[in-house]
Amino acid sequence: MNIFVGNLSKDVTDQDLQNLFSQHGAVREVKVIKDMFSGESKGFAFIEMPGLKEAQTAIKELNTVDLKGKKLVVNEARPKGSGNDSRSRGNNFRSGGGSGGGRSRY
Repeated sequence: MNIFVGNLSKDVTDQDLQNLFSQHGAVREVKVIKDMFSGESKGFAFIEMPGLKEAQTAIKELNTVDLKGKKLVVNEARPKGSGNDSRSRGNNFRSGGGSGGGRSRY
């Protein structure tokens, strides 16, 4: 299961999260998301735990836990563009009016 972890302190590392989440089961991957230019943490991460039950326990137990002075926000990660988001963008695009309905040659 993929887990989203938000509200991270800027100095939280992959290893910090590995240590924390591995208390609840096996951790396959940890990725603190960083700005590509500055290299500074964007304040969130993704954790992959192979065991569903362990992942659900980690979410329940670690949500609102204080890590380096900030309370974590932990929940199941959702695929990018899921739900109504992509549908509403399509509607907004079509209702924008104007020209531009042709196909690109490239």
